[in-house]
Amino acid sequence: MKKISFMCTAFRDGIQSAYGARIPSQDLLPIIQLAYDAGIHHLEVGGGALFQSPIFYTNENPFDIMDKIRSTVGSSANLQTLSRGISVVALESQGRDIIDLHAHLFKKHGMTTIRNFDALNDLDNLFYPAQSIHNAGLKHELCITMMSPPIGSSNRHVHNPDFYENILKSMINSGIPYDSICFKDAAGTSTPSVIYETIKRSRRMLGPTTTISFHSHDTVGTCIAQYIAAIEAGANQVDLSLAPVSGGTCQSDLLSMYHALRHSSYTLDIDPMKILQVEQHFAETMEKYFFPPEAKEINLMIPFSPLPGGALTANTQMLRDNHLLHKYNDIVSAMSETIAKGGFGTSVTPVSQFYFQQAFNNVMYKPWSKISEGYGKMVLGYFGKTPVPADPAIVVLAAEQLQSEPTTQSVLHLNDSNPALTKISYIKQLQEENIAITDENIFILATCGAKGLLFLQGKAQVNVRYKQQNTSQDMHNDIESNTMIIELDNELFQITISGQKAEINGTSYNFHIKDNPSSSSTISSDHSHSKVEIRAPLPGMILKIIEPIGRKVRAGEVILIMEAMKMESPIKAPKDGTICQMNVSQAEQVSVGDLLFVIEENVSS
Repeated sequence: MKKISFMCTAFRDGIQSAYGARIPSQDLLPIIQLAYDAGIHHLEVGGGALFQSPIFYTNENPFDIMDKIRSTVGSSANLQTLSRGISVVALESQGRDIIDLHAHLFKKHGMTTIRNFDALNDLDNLFYPAQSIHNAGLKHELCITMMSPPIGSSNRHVHNPDFYENILKSMINSGIPYDSICFKDAAGTSTPSVIYETIKRSRRMLGPTTTISFHSHDTVGTCIAQYIAAIEAGANQVDLSLAPVSGGTCQSDLLSMYHALRHSSYTLDIDPMKILQVEQHFAETMEKYFFPPEAKEINLMIPFSPLPGGALTANTQMLRDNHLLHKYNDIVSAMSETIAKGGFGTSVTPVSQFYFQQAFNNVMYKPWSKISEGYGKMVLGYFGKTPVPADPAIVVLAAEQLQSEPTTQSVLHLNDSNPALTKISYIKQLQEENIAITDENIFILATCGAKGLLFLQGKAQVNVRYKQQNTSQDMHNDIESNTMIIELDNELFQITISGQKAEINGTSYNFHIKDNPSSSSTISSDHSHSKVEIRAPLPGMILKIIEPIGRKVRAGEVILIMEAMKMESPIKAPKDGTICQMNVSQAEQVSVGDLLFVIEENVSS
């Protein structure tokens, strides 16, 4: 029988896809030990969202967690992490300083292998990180990202076997160093037939000895079928998870795959009873945490709008927190268009978040009236080359709204020429805050931004979701149907009407509708002061207030930074003026339409 290797993703992708990675390490370490003792020696334990989430949600240092995991399993385990090309473990792309630091630090803190991908499959975004990983003495798993184009899409030139074969050829011909190859489908939408043909061609190209790994999610319900197709075509490794973080938005369960291969010529070579015991302990440990029901659902909207399992629950939780979960289906439906017009980059972080953010804007506002920062920068070329050119009309809109010109320059070159993205800049920030200057602190600041600074200042807050916090919330009925969101003069208002009360952006008012208002009834408006109210365009958290009350600002200046849907969003002054009112404070959660600050315009006499 042919042995099929596997990597256990439960302790990175699993808890990210199911719990938004908001699980303290103290609960995971004992289960990791049990898994290792049960014969699971290849473990995904970091990178991706799991680097930022301890800083954002559990107030833990991810480097300390890496050290504890290595200490738990000993020296022989293959501990693997995930890296987003030149973005490494951040949501924004980095310069060479930080890319090198990433590889050095992950080696220092006990990691063995780094899987390295780029959502656009742009080789320029992969080559330098690959060299850094290789030079640091780590194993480099070179990754090609996959998805199926949205159903109904007119473009048939991307995300097919020819497309992937050409990408792999370009990678091999470039001389990029690699130890293994992975095909990664973060949304689980690739069809088994495409997977089979892609892996078959890749095996012919790579020869019999190279490890070819396949990664998917079960969001569409076809993960096992995908894995069988990949194995029969020549893949010799797959990614599998453990209950309760398996199936649905996660990878298929290790025991499910074991069962699927029974009576075949393939084996995972595991003791299923030992694995079952690990899963039972894992489920008991996770019992106290809120498990969003959508994490276990087969979602048949995803083939129409590929949304990664690792981002799906993060987005639904964000909507749930802001009483907008009833908009979820509309937003996912709108993603199909944002993918097509955005150039068909693979829907995986950070590009998946760009798609979702733009879809959110298209649902909450007039479609395409507000281009989100990340999506706009992507179609303009600031994240690399998209598989096909973005829609020209959207490029024009993005250039106008972001006041940036399209570019074909290397992203790495742009970042290296940006003084704000160098180690020197981060060292200066640490010095100004009297924070110890270490490689670890430099990297945390570079990759976690304002939230990283809060953590290093000792101001981070624990934000873990326990069951009792969410028991009254339901996936499809989180808000009354008499809620609407309206836009007046470019300002967003969420209004909920109940009886004779109306709640507008969180403030309650009594109201009465008059059938025949008298002619003497008037509605007054005070225009004696020319003031502009700036409201939250997205639900999120206030990371940093840059300009205080009383400061004179010019149109386009960044006043504060919000964190929304895993991304930092700068909120800018729409006009010249003076900040006369600040309604939020650092680390405060805000909803769509909440008043952030007020600017009194500079009016010439």
